[in-house]
Amino acid sequence: MNIEFGRATLALFAAAVTFFPGIAASEETDPERLPAAEQEQAAEAPAHLSEAIRSSVRKVVVLAGESPIDQATTGSYEKQTSGLYGGAESGSRIGQGVGTEVGPVSMRIPIPILTYPGALIGGITGATKRQIQEFRDRLTDDLANASSQPLTNDALASDVFWGLRRLPNLDSKVFAPTTPIPEDTDALLYVSLRDITIDVQGKNAIIRTTASATLRRVSDGEHLYEVGVTYEDRDSLSNWTANENALWRDYANFARHFIGREISAKVFDRVELKHELQPQPTNTVKRVKKNDWQGISRSLRPTLAWELKLLGGNTYGPWANSIDAADISYDVEIYDQRRLVYSAKQVSESRHIVAEDLEACKTYRWSLRPSYRIGSDRKFGEWMRFNSDTYRGTANVGRKASEAPAYTQDFASLNVKCGSK
Repeated sequence: MNIEFGRATLALFAAAVTFFPGIAASEETDPERLPAAEQEQAAEAPAHLSEAIRSSVRKVVVLAGESPIDQATTGSYEKQTSGLYGGAESGSRIGQGVGTEVGPVSMRIPIPILTYPGALIGGITGATKRQIQEFRDRLTDDLANASSQPLTNDALASDVFWGLRRLPNLDSKVFAPTTPIPEDTDALLYVSLRDITIDVQGKNAIIRTTASATLRRVSDGEHLYEVGVTYEDRDSLSNWTANENALWRDYANFARHFIGREISAKVFDRVELKHELQPQPTNTVKRVKKNDWQGISRSLRPTLAWELKLLGGNTYGPWANSIDAADISYDVEIYDQRRLVYSAKQVSESRHIVAEDLEACKTYRWSLRPSYRIGSDRKFGEWMRFNSDTYRGTANVGRKASEAPAYTQDFASLNVKCGSK
């Protein structure tokens, strides 16, 4: 979406970049486990929306922005609507037809103003302080001015919408916040970015983006579900600032991608069945040191394989313990260091031949999620990742952004050898 900011707009809106300078040197993160505090957070993370509420919502509209407080959330195409965006442009109408087509709409809503970042104080001096100050200033300019900046509310709303639209029994749309909504809409899903923080710890900088989502019933305005989602990655300050902050731009894209996906999953499309899911070797993908999670290939179109075991004993209801393997399909994704480069949906078998050439001399990360068909419904499982039980329920916390983005760091790796055909 194209977001244009004028000088007047910047006086009203800006991204929030808050600094917490650290004095002590940072410790290395154990690559195999989360810190104890984050493991505790994982155990306390909110669960997905209940199946009872999910089944009661068949038509949902995704809106960019925070859920209004104590204001009406109803509206129609025949009546002017106030309060859809906390009273902003009360009663106005962007257009009768805006938002009625499937797909993203231009909303021009940047991250809501929280505070302009101030000068750094205490704990950091000399060249390091200047480097951090310059990094902060560049990120602030990027967030506030770049028309292609992914970390905006409307971009996030679009990602959430595209995550929901594949569900067969959910009619989902994404609207501009002041567009009147159809009278038969069951619920509104508000999504918004809350803030971006940079925590400087010794030579490292940790960037954290947080967002929130609120599902409200249209008929009475009741809050049905609220969830917060965080995406965090870390690296040395020198890596963050290299090549004109290229690593930051990669981070911003993955942060939006993960947060949007996590919101749609928690609210509507994910079920966490007890299972085991891991990659398997094939005739074109060999294990590295007998490690299933590290593969090597001499083919530009390797065959990926995996094994799913459903363990039973779930609490979702009888359907969860009586799934027919013939009704399971898979979504497969492959990422390079910077972006999603390949995807295949509704793969019917537990293996897949990549249909497009990958690049030789390059390492990729790949994963998949099961899709369970239950009658006329479709429910999605979790994405395959190493130590999935350890990380369940918490947002991704990256260990080194320059090696692998937080979102993909625990996916299976695939090294395509030089000279591969």
